[in-house]
Amino acid sequence: MKAECLGPNDVTFTSMIGALCKAYRLQEAVELFELMEQDRKVPCAYAYNTMIMGYGSAGKFDKAYSLLERQKVKGSIPSVISYNCILTCLGKKGKVQEALKVFEEMKKDAVPNLPTYNILIDMLCKKGNLEDAWKIQDVMKEAGLYPNVISVNIMIDRLCKAQKLDEAISIFEGMDHKVCCPNEVTFCSLIDGLSKDGRVNDAYRLYEKILDSGKIPIVVVYTSLIRNFFKNGRKEDGRKIYKEMLRRGCAPDLMLLDTYMDCVFKVREIENDTDLFEEIKAQGFVPDVQSYSILIHCLVKAGFAHETYQLFHAMKEQGCVLDTRAYNNVIDGFCKSGKVNKASKGHQPTVVTYASVIDGLAKIDRLDEAYMLFEEAKAQGIELNLVIYSSLIDGFGKVGRIDEAYLILEELMQKGLIPNVYTWNCLFNALVKAEEVDEALVCFKPSCFGKRWERNIITYTTMISGLAKAGNVAEAHGLFQRFKANGGVPDSVCYNAIIEGLSNASRAMDAYKLFEETRLKGCNIHTKTCVVLLDALHKAECLEQAAILGAVLKETAKSQHASKHCGAGQHHSQPTSIDELKQRCSLAEAIAKCIMED
Repeated sequence: MKAECLGPNDVTFTSMIGALCKAYRLQEAVELFELMEQDRKVPCAYAYNTMIMGYGSAGKFDKAYSLLERQKVKGSIPSVISYNCILTCLGKKGKVQEALKVFEEMKKDAVPNLPTYNILIDMLCKKGNLEDAWKIQDVMKEAGLYPNVISVNIMIDRLCKAQKLDEAISIFEGMDHKVCCPNEVTFCSLIDGLSKDGRVNDAYRLYEKILDSGKIPIVVVYTSLIRNFFKNGRKEDGRKIYKEMLRRGCAPDLMLLDTYMDCVFKVREIENDTDLFEEIKAQGFVPDVQSYSILIHCLVKAGFAHETYQLFHAMKEQGCVLDTRAYNNVIDGFCKSGKVNKASKGHQPTVVTYASVIDGLAKIDRLDEAYMLFEEAKAQGIELNLVIYSSLIDGFGKVGRIDEAYLILEELMQKGLIPNVYTWNCLFNALVKAEEVDEALVCFKPSCFGKRWERNIITYTTMISGLAKAGNVAEAHGLFQRFKANGGVPDSVCYNAIIEGLSNASRAMDAYKLFEETRLKGCNIHTKTCVVLLDALHKAECLEQAAILGAVLKETAKSQHASKHCGAGQHHSQPTSIDELKQRCSLAEAIAKCIMED
């Protein structure tokens, strides 16, 4: 195989090392690095840089620096990139003094470049050592290098955050626009810094300078001005800025609209707030959790209970993922010492009111309050529904209070209510998380508690995953097969759970057969699952299957990379996920090649 050049090359090795470091599998990365270094006469500088960053990210600076020294001993002079890697890692951990020592040591081997000085200036400014940052900038100039816009932006931003605004303005005014022209970041830092310090007039004059230069201020500038004009009690000026932004053709983003709505709410203009909420939708944006939270908070404070609940349910129906703030806004408005107050406008608490608040309390782990409210509702003669019981079962189950979840389940059945599949799934999920898999299996029987019930894909996936993680892979696989035999169609989550379970149980070929099945059905298999399967195939010496899996991963990466470029300008995809997929593919390819090489 070696004669046919199937061994992994430096790029493959280094990609694999990088992927392992990012996956926090440092020891495996080290082992692979040492394998790569065997019998090499000339070190691979790229691999050293990657390994140094890996050590640095894990906080192992002694190891990182030792590797740098080892590179020197092997006759390879570390490049400025190697040193910048060390400095970056030290900067992330705030180890400024160590970084300065490395910087002095660096001068013996490599000439510091502009990024080197920017790294040092940034870490010194973050630590508040502004005087030392100035000195580094002087050293940079003595070396014949002059600050670029990144250097200037770092200094201005840190000075603004340290409330040394006059010094920041001095740097800005001293910029030679022919050599280093301020950009949007420069203006944003200054305008935000001045505004937060209450110098909104100075901030506005700077905004006018942007206009005089013929540039259109970006939306972040307007967001800062609006927020701080309102904060300083100048609501009319804040409104003028908003109108001026629209007049100049700068389209607001959702963050600006949320900020403006929050500002209007704080000056108690409820009608304007509701109008702004409608404007968010009119602008083509889908209101997010922040948008809903602001308006819900606004309505609660104003006592509009009925409108609050309408909005709360609209938010849930939209599929908006509710956060703690959204729930707390409703709960704190209507819960006082475990009571639901009478709503304004003559709206009495209903089963829907109780359901919303109990569900909210359960979701943010305020279960004792939820239970008190549950008891209060019963005392008020409210006929509780399955939604309320299921919310409590889910809440108690998620925090491991299984006995209480069971009691709620028994009570609902005594009331003549029939648990639905969602109710059962809440209980199964809780039992599996508590590693009570045997108990979950008992409840899984279709005639549990003397009641027959239908199980869905979530039920099966929960059980299969729980059994696999508990090491009962044979039972998990049997359940998976029975599910399919009964006409069930496993989804991606289900396939991932069983493939990973079989792989971990050293049943590589069974897992691989299911992998092939997913390919035919078009199901999405997670990268992590593929890596676990690949490792199992490697251990089982299934060389052909490992090579096929590596090839499939590589083709997937290529197609996703192509899709990203085809969609450029239409959607902002997340390159990190694609980069990660590429690294995983390099990992797969390298493992497969190593297997074949052996």
